[in-house]
Formats: sequence, structure tokens, C-alpha cells
Amino acid sequence: MTVDKIEDAVAKGNFVIHPHGVSMWPMIRNGTDSVVINPVEGRLKKYDIPLYIDRRGRYVVHRIMKVTDNGYVICGDGLFEIEYDITDKNIIGVVTGFFRKEKYISCDNKKYMRYVHFWVDNFYLRKPTIKLVRKIRRAKQLLSEYKYRIIHGKGKYKNLQKKEIDS
Repeated sequence: MTVDKIEDAVAKGNFVIHPHGVSMWPMIRNGTDSVVINPVEGRLKKYDIPLYIDRRGRYVVHRIMKVTDNGYVICGDGLFEIEYDITDKNIIGVVTGFFRKEKYISCDNKKYMRYVHFWVDNFYLRKPTIKLVRKIRRAKQLLSEYKYRIIHGKGKYKNLQKKEIDS
């Protein structure tokens, strides 16, 4: 889809996209969740999630951490790096809700707003939390791989079995 078509689709309202990547995890999960984007009406507020074009020309969906006179301070929920150079001219639309397991969750939902306040207002907890979750996921992945190798007789364990049999 070209830039003009995307901007036209957002202007019509209720434009749904399936974002890729982990920059908005844990709110948006890669490959499973989708977001609803609508046109921007006026100036955006802290905690809003704009669809914008970054300085490299990519479409990005990240959260506003702070509103400044010249623009916005933005960061993805799953990131630690903050962007300072986003202005109103970069913004195409704003996320008004998202789908998780075919259930629609509005950005006005009370549970969602508790999550947003916790995640943004405690930014200093984000880095250790994300690093811990990544380590746990990696450990689970390694355990799963080792289990597969043992069950299917592949890898180091298979070689040990052959040596025992040969002896």
C-alpha cells in the first residue's frame, strides 16, 4: 500500500493494521494483535499512540510519553530508547483500540488505562522488567530445544548414546 493510500484509509476512519515487531510489547503482540487507527482530531495527549512516519520513512506505532511545544516525546512500550523529533506533521493517525484474540479493547478501557499509567509512569522499571522477561523466554526456548533433542535423539545427547552403545 502506498503512502497516499494509507493516509486516505486512515482519513476514512477505523483503519486496521497488524503491526510487526516487539516495540509495543506487552500491549501489542507481534503477529497476533491488530490495532484500529483513526484520524487525529486536534493535538494528541500523553499516553496516546500515534501512527507516524519516523525520520527513516518507516510507519511506526509508539506511545507518547510527553507533549512538548514543538512536538512529542515518544517511545514504544517494549523499548528503552526515546524519540524526541516527532511533530504533528509526521503523524498520520491515532490508535483508538486494538484486538486481542478477537476481543476489542478500547483505549478508553479502565483496565487498559491502569496498564498505561503503570507502564509509562514507571519507566525506570521497564528496562529490568523487559530484560528479565527476555531471559525467561530464552531459557524456556533452550529447555524446549534440549527436550526436543533428547526425545528425538539429536544433538549432543545422541552422540553420548552412541558412545555408550559402542563401549
